[in-house]
Order: sequence, then structure tokens, then C-alpha cells
Amino acid sequence: MRTLIIEPLTKEAFAPFGDVIETEGSDYFMINNGSTRRYHMLASVETAKPEDRAIISIFAAEALEMPLTVRMLERHPLGSQAFIPLLGNPFLVVVAPSGDAPVPGLVRAFRSNGRQGVNYHRGVWHHPVLTIEKRDEFLVVDRSGSGNNCDEHFFSEEEQVILDPQP
Repeated sequence: MRTLIIEPLTKEAFAPFGDVIETEGSDYFMINNGSTRRYHMLASVETAKPEDRAIISIFAAEALEMPLTVRMLERHPLGSQAFIPLLGNPFLVVVAPSGDAPVPGLVRAFRSNGRQGVNYHRGVWHHPVLTIEKRDEFLVVDRSGSGNNCDEHFFSEEEQVILDPQP
């Protein structure tokens, strides 16, 4: 079984999977009579159908026991999904490129610095939210509309990978 190496979350490394939502290194312009920086369009909400809507939710997540055996990844074929940490805590991201099924050898892991969010592009395989803290909260922007927007892929025992934040 392969143990994932957890990489720092950077815009360049995460680009094949989506967007890193952060102000660090991002362009901005001034608004509100010069008192506010607007970091404009850090990510785009993707939807598949004209009648779909972008929605905002809050997820309250509980930490999973580590090391974690990654047995399943999910994807959202009809819309993107963004996670922005509300409490400033680092969190983990496990992803694989879009395709009919995730390829175990292409699964990657990233660690957010707590000031970064992620926006998974449509169809990108990812693990459900992985908080490091016992309990954490995330602002989530995703799609609401008709149709099945969550596919799950379960790995065979030989394909599973281990996520260990403390190797």
C-alpha cells in the first residue's frame, strides 16, 4: 500500500485539480473609497446546466482518525465545489485527476495553511472534507440543480492508499 506524501498547497501544484483560493500572491484592486482590497474572481463556480444555481453552505466537519486509509474518492460531474476554512485551521486535501475512475497512482495529497481554500473543478476526484482539528467549519460554494452530482469510486484493497500527516 502506498503512503501519500503531503505537499504544500500551492496554486501551481493544485492547478490540474482546481483553484487555490487565497489572497497571497493574488491581484487585487481597491474599492470602498480606498479602504478595501478586492481580490477579484479567485475561482469560478462551474455548473453544467443553465438552470443550475450556485449556493453557499457551511459544513461542520469532524476529524477522521489518522493515519487514514483512503478507500473512496468522490466527484461532482455537474458543478465545481469550493471549501474555504472559516476558523483559520489547516486542512488536508486528497485529489486525483478527472476521468472515468480515479487512478490510484495519480492520487495526491495537499495541506492548506489555514488561510487557503480550494475550488475543485467539475469532475475532479477528491476525498470528502478532511479536517486536522477535532472539529472545523468550512464555507462551501457549490451547485444546486437536478441530476446526480455525486459519483463515488471505491478502491479495491490493492488500490487503497494511506494518508499519514505524521510519516
